[in-house]
Amino acid sequence: MSRGSSPDETYRFRDYSGGCQCGAVRFHATELVDNPHLCYCRMCQKATGNLFAALVGIRHEHLTWTRGEPARFRSSGKVDRGYCRDCGSSLFYHDVEGRHVSMSIGAFDTPHLIPVLYQMGLEGKHPSLVHLDEVEAVGTTEGSNDPAWAAAIRASSHQHPDHDTAIWPPSGKAS
Repeated sequence: MSRGSSPDETYRFRDYSGGCQCGAVRFHATELVDNPHLCYCRMCQKATGNLFAALVGIRHEHLTWTRGEPARFRSSGKVDRGYCRDCGSSLFYHDVEGRHVSMSIGAFDTPHLIPVLYQMGLEGKHPSLVHLDEVEAVGTTEGSNDPAWAAAIRASSHQHPDHDTAIWPPSGKAS
């Protein structure tokens, strides 16, 4: 398999939705560019506050903002970074002269449907990422050893669900 190609490209040709953590910004995509990847460059690390950015392209004509508009930060003379001004979620990388937006895969409601096909910016790759299968692995809230704590987190969560909603936040819940 070469960079940017997948033996099964059906993931590209379907409708996707997604958005930020608080639900103030939502999007709909009708087709993806065949470039899902991880970028380890220092600029992506800083923009996401993480060790890498997981991104996939969406051509402008296949992307609709369905709720709110992302804020933008010009991280260089040629690049905008999109984020939610309310919750701070990192949403995209955009070469201002390019034909597509590179959307954060984690912002999709169904990120598990998008395969990662290549890596870039390897000079910035954190050495520990090579050995992930050797470190302890535990679940998140659902796998907590404290069921009361996990229930309290679920009951008080302000996170938008992984599907489109007509109104958000629900009545009586501030974002």
